[in-house]
Amino acid sequence: MLEYSKLNGLVPAIVQDKNTNEVLMLAFMNKEAFELTLKTKKATFFSRSRNKLWTKGETSGNYQEVKEILVDCDMDTVILKVIPRGPACHTGNNSCFYRTIGDDKVINIDEVRK
Repeated sequence: MLEYSKLNGLVPAIVQDKNTNEVLMLAFMNKEAFELTLKTKKATFFSRSRNKLWTKGETSGNYQEVKEILVDCDMDTVILKVIPRGPACHTGNNSCFYRTIGDDKVINIDEVRK
């Protein structure tokens, strides 16, 4: 179904909050992670650094309940629309994308919005 050959057996998986459309994180899935996600409805990924599968929330309890999966035109990237059961980022932030780049420095988005 998906095109796994372009990135050594992996596809990028963009995780998005189904209710707010906020982008929560980016991870990678291999075929096994994708199939497990379909079966369990819990976002499961492949860790490139640990070379193994991991289900988001398995240690933190911050699971991501998958409600919908979109695939791009090339069939090599997916968007997981999820109901998050806690923060997505290991830092405790709701999203891993909590910083912005501006004026040659990285700034927390909360500082920019003030």
